[in-house]
Amino acid sequence: MAVIDLEQALNDPASVFGEPEEVLAQTTLSEEQKIEILRRWQYNAEEEAVALEEGMPGEETDVLRQVLVALGTLTGPIDVEHNAPSKQHGQSQSSVTAPKSDRPGAKR
Repeated sequence: MAVIDLEQALNDPASVFGEPEEVLAQTTLSEEQKIEILRRWQYNAEEEAVALEEGMPGEETDVLRQVLVALGTLTGPIDVEHNAPSKQHGQSQSSVTAPKSDRPGAKR
């Protein structure tokens, strides 16, 4: 598997990965790195959805759902009922972070 440019992946995940599931398959990234990449991809997808809602040109995609599914694979169920009061509906850090007991090196 090719080496990933982490800075590029964090800045623009879609330019490095074809779809969110590819982040999960990347063996050279830690779980925390995968979560952060997917959180940033989530933010980008939410921004695009807001732009479309406000009449900007573009097409609706399924990327946001794919990102949330991928995040859920790493962190468990995501609490989508309690969103930030904005059009982007940002998820809290705790809703998309692996539980401490599941993190590498965590005491059980």
